[in-house]
Amino acid sequence: MTQTVWIARHGNRLDFVNPEWFNTAERPYDPPLSEDGLIQAKQLGQRLVGEGIIHIFASPFLRTVQTATQIADALDLPIKLESGLSEWLNPAWMKSTPEKLPLEVLQELFPRIDPSYTSRVIAQYPETNERVLERTGETVRRLTDEFSEDMLLVGHGASVVGTTRALVGGTPEINAALCCLVKLVRQEQEWIMELNGDTSHLSETEDVIRFN
Repeated sequence: MTQTVWIARHGNRLDFVNPEWFNTAERPYDPPLSEDGLIQAKQLGQRLVGEGIIHIFASPFLRTVQTATQIADALDLPIKLESGLSEWLNPAWMKSTPEKLPLEVLQELFPRIDPSYTSRVIAQYPETNERVLERTGETVRRLTDEFSEDMLLVGHGASVVGTTRALVGGTPEINAALCCLVKLVRQEQEWIMELNGDTSHLSETEDVIRFN
């Protein structure tokens, strides 16, 4: 049995470009994409055209939904919101559970969201580094067990690392840059990493990878 799992990180965040945004934001821990982040997401979508992806799963944070929407538009697919792919709920980054847009609002704004899908794993604040790796690992294992077709996971830096390591095993260094691509191919029971954080589809990439 062969299966391909693509894993992507969201595009550039508005608060990375404009740090002052955080101080007056209604939902400071759920920033949207920046203008260049939207361009990155579109380029990522074009890169994945023709790759045979059947399912798109995305973290419910705004920046990941925006990124997934650009890809879903390019591939003409629905988006399944999966809490298990959420941002690392790190208490050093956020003082409490991050407020996000309600599901019904996201569905109005992004009609490609599949309203019939329910998350297989629920992220819960607060999380240690060990816990976020466990949570994202459990998520990718459950999704690949349940869905046999090729899929794309759109998440965050920590979820790119956690889902990749869960399938390939060990602690490989993962290049979790903005709008990067990891490609994992299952051959029988073994997962092979064919791309490690590839960004060759992007016209611009960051010099320093930051998670927060």
